[in-house]
Parts: sequence; C-alpha cells; structure tokens
Amino acid sequence: MKLRKSFILAAMFLFGLAPISTAFAQTSSQTLKLGKKLFNANCATCHQADAIGKPGFAPSLSNPELMSISSNKFLMGTIRDGREDTGMGPFAHLGRKKVTAIVSYLRSTVKVKDRSKEVNSQPDARGDPRLGEQWYNYICSTCHGVGGTGYEAGGTGTAIGLPGTLNKVSDGFLRETIKKGRSNTRMLPFQGPEGLANLSNQEIDDIIVYLRSLAKK
Repeated sequence: MKLRKSFILAAMFLFGLAPISTAFAQTSSQTLKLGKKLFNANCATCHQADAIGKPGFAPSLSNPELMSISSNKFLMGTIRDGREDTGMGPFAHLGRKKVTAIVSYLRSTVKVKDRSKEVNSQPDARGDPRLGEQWYNYICSTCHGVGGTGYEAGGTGTAIGLPGTLNKVSDGFLRETIKKGRSNTRMLPFQGPEGLANLSNQEIDDIIVYLRSLAKK
C-alpha cells in the first residue's frame, strides 16, 4: 500500500498534479540550485541579487515578516500572474516546476515558520472607510502614494491600493503587515511601543476597509 501511494504521488508530481504542499515537501538541493539560478536570471534585476529589493523600484523578498505570512500558493501565484498595473509582469511561461523552484529558493533564504493559514483565517476587516482614508493619507500615502498607487505616484512603497495586490492578499495579511511592518525595509510597524504610530486594531481595520474600497473604483 505504501509503495502504491508513493508511486501515485510521484506520478502526480511528474505531471504537475501534486498538491503545492507535497511539491515543497520534496525540496532538494538541486531544486534550490535551480531556483537560485532562475531567480538571478528572472528576478534579480528588480529585486536585487540578494532579494533585498530596491526602494521605489521593487520590494524586498528577504524579510521574515513577509515570508512568514506568505503561503506557497500566494508566492507562486504572484510569480505566475504578476501584479496588474505594476512593473511586475507574469512569469507563467516558466511553468510550475521552475516557479516552484524559485519559491523554494526564497524560502531557503529566510528560515521562518509558515503562519499563512493562521493569518489568512483571520476575520475580514470591518470599519469606516472614511476614517481609514484619513489615517491612510496621514501615515501611509507618503510612501505608498495617494490612492495606494505606489511607485507610479513616485512613492518608495508598493502599490497596496491596486487590484493586482488587493485581489491576492487576505485582510489578515494586510493586518499583520500594518501591525508588524517589514524588517530591512522602510515599512515600519504601526502598532506597539516600537510602532511609528501606535494604531488600535479598529484603526488598522479602518485602513484595510479603505484600501478594499480603492480596488472597487
């Protein structure tokens, strides 16, 4: 029975039918080597050779706060589909095996626990978009631009108000990012004693509701 199960999983992986979790569980040194090679060839021009990113041009992919809340499905989908209305084009032509290798390589550079299930299961934000807009304009727009258009508006932060971003992230993802920020970037935490602004949970949800309203315009 075990032999049969192993054969089925191997066949599924070979033909690109294996679940994402199974594919990543079988990461090998060859996969990581391929992932690094593919990253350097396709991603490093924007995200830099060490994935540290470049303010105003491409975000860092090498910080624990991002990798701990990003599921493999989210990372693969971002690479495959790109980000609409941004400089991040789609890389679907690479195919699943190569995209998986890139994600495996990125995972290997930041050793953190995957909290994506916990984060994505958080409840949807409820709040007042008018108050959220006020907070956004006061503390977020300097980097992320008016209306969340990011680099397009000359900001140093990403385009968090565009559908290409909002359609791929959960409210929990946004909530955790605002609360804890991103180390090695200009995105500081906005909650707690070390926060740039010690926002309440409700104020953070107001901002998220406002951002969601932008994607509908």
